[in-house]
Amino acid sequence: MHLSTTTAVQSLAHIRQIEQTPLDQAIPWQSTYALIAASAQAHAERPALTFLETGQPGGPSTSWTYRELLQKIHQTANALFHLGVQSGDVVAILLPGGLAYHLALWGGEAAGIVQPLNPLLSEEKLLSLLRASGAKVLIAHGDDDDAHMRAKALRLQALLPSLQKVLLVTPRNGPVASPENLPAGVLDFHALVNAEPSDRLLSERVFSASDIAAYFHTGGTTGAPKLARHSHAAQVFTAWANATVQGFQCTDVTLNGYPLFHVAGVLPGALCSLAVGMHVIIPTAAMFRNREVIQNYWRLVAHHRCTLMSGVPTVLAALAAVPLAGADIATLRGVRTGAAPLPPELSQRFRQTLGLHINESLGMTETAGLSTVAPPGMDAPAGCVGWPLPHARVRIAALNADGQATGTELPAGGKGMVLYQGPNLFSGYLDSAETARSFTPDGWLITGDVGFVDEQGRLHLTGRAKDLIIRGGHNIDPKVIEDALGAHPAVALCAAVGAPDAYAGELPVAFATLKAGCEASEAELLGFTAERVDEGPAKPKSITILSTMPVTNVGKIYKPELRTLATGAVVQALVDQACSAAGLPQDQRPRVVAEGDGPVWVDSHGPGWAQVHARLQPLLEALPVKVNIRGS
Repeated sequence: MHLSTTTAVQSLAHIRQIEQTPLDQAIPWQSTYALIAASAQAHAERPALTFLETGQPGGPSTSWTYRELLQKIHQTANALFHLGVQSGDVVAILLPGGLAYHLALWGGEAAGIVQPLNPLLSEEKLLSLLRASGAKVLIAHGDDDDAHMRAKALRLQALLPSLQKVLLVTPRNGPVASPENLPAGVLDFHALVNAEPSDRLLSERVFSASDIAAYFHTGGTTGAPKLARHSHAAQVFTAWANATVQGFQCTDVTLNGYPLFHVAGVLPGALCSLAVGMHVIIPTAAMFRNREVIQNYWRLVAHHRCTLMSGVPTVLAALAAVPLAGADIATLRGVRTGAAPLPPELSQRFRQTLGLHINESLGMTETAGLSTVAPPGMDAPAGCVGWPLPHARVRIAALNADGQATGTELPAGGKGMVLYQGPNLFSGYLDSAETARSFTPDGWLITGDVGFVDEQGRLHLTGRAKDLIIRGGHNIDPKVIEDALGAHPAVALCAAVGAPDAYAGELPVAFATLKAGCEASEAELLGFTAERVDEGPAKPKSITILSTMPVTNVGKIYKPELRTLATGAVVQALVDQACSAAGLPQDQRPRVVAEGDGPVWVDSHGPGWAQVHARLQPLLEALPVKVNIRGS
C-alpha cells in the first residue's frame, strides 16, 4: 500500500475526520524503508530525485526514478550489512547535498541508525558528536576540494578507534583518487555499493516501528552533544501526516534547498515527498547556500514546473529581492516556511510582488520535524502555523516571571508556552537527564515556543521562550519589536534581543540589515519602531545596522551571536565610562572582545589597565552576565 492523498485540510473538523481512521490502519509501514519501497512499487518509472550540478536552468543534471532509487538503497544497505552494520549500529554522514546523501540516509536507516552531521561544524564538535553516538561507519565526501570534508573525515578516523570504516563518496560516482594511499579502513563508497545486489535487503531485517532510525544533533552549535533519537514510526508519521494535511500529490514537483543534515530537509522536505511519489529537485551540492541558485530561483521553478516551494524566512527574504524577469511561476500552488517566525512585512511582500501566499509550519527536531501545519489555501496572518497534525495535540501553559512553563493551562487567546503530544515525538535524547528536562510531569513536550491558540484551534507563534527579553520581571516578546522594525521599507532583516543591564536585568535592543540600495540611520529606525511599539518597556534602546545578519547553517537568524554583540556594546560603554573617569586617553583604553556566540572579554594587557580596573570591576560585576578579564 502506498500513500495517496486527496485535498488539503481546511478545517479542524477535517482533521478530526481523518482521526476517525485508526492510526495503524492509516499508516501500515513499520519503517522508512517500507514507505519508500511502497512508493517505488506504485511510482516505479516516475522521477524521484534530480540533482542539479549548477544553478543554471537547463544545466547538467542527474535524475533517478523511484525504481532506481530503491535499487540503490538496497545496494547501500547491503554494503553496510557486509561491513557488519547491525540494526543498533550508527552510520554517520558527512556529505554535501546530493543524490548520495539520500542513499546514505535511507540505506543507512535500512541497515542501522543514521547520524547526519553538519559539515560546517568544527572538527572538535564533530569528534564529540561521533564519540557520543559511538558511530562505527562514516560516509564522507571523497574529493579533496575546498570543502575539506575528506581531510576532516580522515582526521576523525585517526582520532576515533571506534570509527571502523570511512566510506568516501565522489561526485558522479567516480573512483576515489589515489586509493593506494588511503589509510586502513577507508574505502570507496561507490565501488562497494555497485558490487551489491539491488533487488532486496540481504539482511532480511524485520523492522519494528519503535526501532531507532536516526540520531539528530540539536541544541545549537555549542555545549555538550545533544542527540535526539528518532524512531522509524516517528519519521513515517511525519511523512504521512504532512502529506495528508497538505494534500500532496505524486504529480507535485518541489525544489528542496534545505541542507540534508537538518531535520527539515530530511523529513518534511524529503521523506514526505518520497512518500507520495513526488519529484524532488536538489539544487546543487550547496543547496540554498549557492548564490547562483538564489539568483536563478524563479527561472528554476519555471524550468522544472515546480508546484511547491519552501524555505526559512531569511531564504524567502532573499528570494523576494530576486525579480521574476519573465519567469512563469504559475505552476506554484504552495509556499511554505518554518524554523523561525515569518515577518508580516515579508508575507505581504510575497503576496504583492509575486502573488504568492506563504503558509507556515511549526516543527522541531524533537517532533521529527513537524508539529502543526497551515495547509495551502488557508488564508492566515503571519505567525499562524495552523492546526496540530492528526492524532496530535497542542496546549498552552502560562509562563512565570522567568519565562518558564507553569502547570496552568490557558484558554483560547492566552499567550504562553506551547506544549505538544503526538505520535512523532522523539524517543528521547541519548542523555536521559536532558530528556527528563524536556517534558512536563504529565508527559507533554516543552517546545520552547511561545504562542496562543485561536478560536479555530489554530496555533499562532510569537517567538521562543529563550528569546524573551525579561526587563525587571516584565516579559517582552521580541516579535513585537521585530514586526515594527521590519515594516520599515529599508529593512531587509531584523532581530531584537535583550542586552544586559545592571538594574533591569535586560533592555531591548535590535539589529537590522538594509535592502540593497537603501539607506536609513539608527535614529530614523528608532523613531519609526518606537511609533509602532505600543508597550513602553518594549521600545528598543538602540538599533544597530549590520552589513550582514548572522544566520545558522539552515538560514535562521542566530540570536546568540546578536546577544554577544549586544553584551559587547554594553561592556564597551562601561569601559569608556571607567576610562573617562580615570582620565585615560583613547589609545590606552582596554579592548573589548565580543565575537561569535562566545563570552565577552575585556583585555587587561593595555598600559592603562591598572588605572581603570578599580572603577570598572564593580560595573562589570553588577551585570547579570559574566564578563571575563583576559590576562588577569
